[in-house]
Amino acid sequence: MPNSRQPYLDPTILVRSFGVTLTNMALIPPQAPGWHELIYATQGVLTVRTDQAVWVLPPHRAVWIPQGINHKLEMTGTVALRNLYLRADIRPAGWAPAACCVVNVTGLLREIIVRTIQWSVLDTRKPEQRRLIGVLLDELKVLHTVPLQLPAPKDERAVRFAALAVGETGACTPLPKLLRACGASRRTMERLFQEETAMSLGQWLRRQKLLQSLKLLAAGRGVQGIAEELGYQSTSAFIAMFRRELGETPGRYFNPD
Repeated sequence: MPNSRQPYLDPTILVRSFGVTLTNMALIPPQAPGWHELIYATQGVLTVRTDQAVWVLPPHRAVWIPQGINHKLEMTGTVALRNLYLRADIRPAGWAPAACCVVNVTGLLREIIVRTIQWSVLDTRKPEQRRLIGVLLDELKVLHTVPLQLPAPKDERAVRFAALAVGETGACTPLPKLLRACGASRRTMERLFQEETAMSLGQWLRRQKLLQSLKLLAAGRGVQGIAEELGYQSTSAFIAMFRRELGETPGRYFNPD
């Protein structure tokens, strides 16, 4: 059951939590003005969607969502969702992203999140919780961001291209055929993606395949099968792309210890 016993207005409560375990479903988590959100799952792979972008998270990554940004969560397999809400006026000095971003979750931060879920809130009136707030803020300041964002284009032709590219057959459909279906030339589509996502068309397609591979890996698919499904000529080519983007092989990425 969701751990959602959190008052919104008590000035002594600086951190709230939300915990629930779900399987293969979508969820719009509790959202409230004046609270930033750290979205994290201790188990499973989580997809986070906003109007601006999509992120795919394995268990050692989290997404920071600043206040006021609507978002939706999608679970791949069984996902143990463990979210923290931080009051906007206590953002840690030196680490206050104004935009959504993916961060590495350290072992210490994971344990802080788990303990906060157990307590439901962190209240400054309770000495042990007040001390944990300080540790949490210190840990947030040293988090490193990672490039797992897939920006969403806005132009109608680019939106259609993106939808076709992420469809069931998109990965193996030749690029000229995708472009013809959208009524745009390669040059036009390159310009649209550069202007609206700050990525070239090739970069966007590689990032899209990377995020799709994370879902497939989480579902237990083998690397060879994933490489074939995503249209890579060889397993080694897929592994090379994965390592170039994330700095490690698919096996190491899901088992960082």
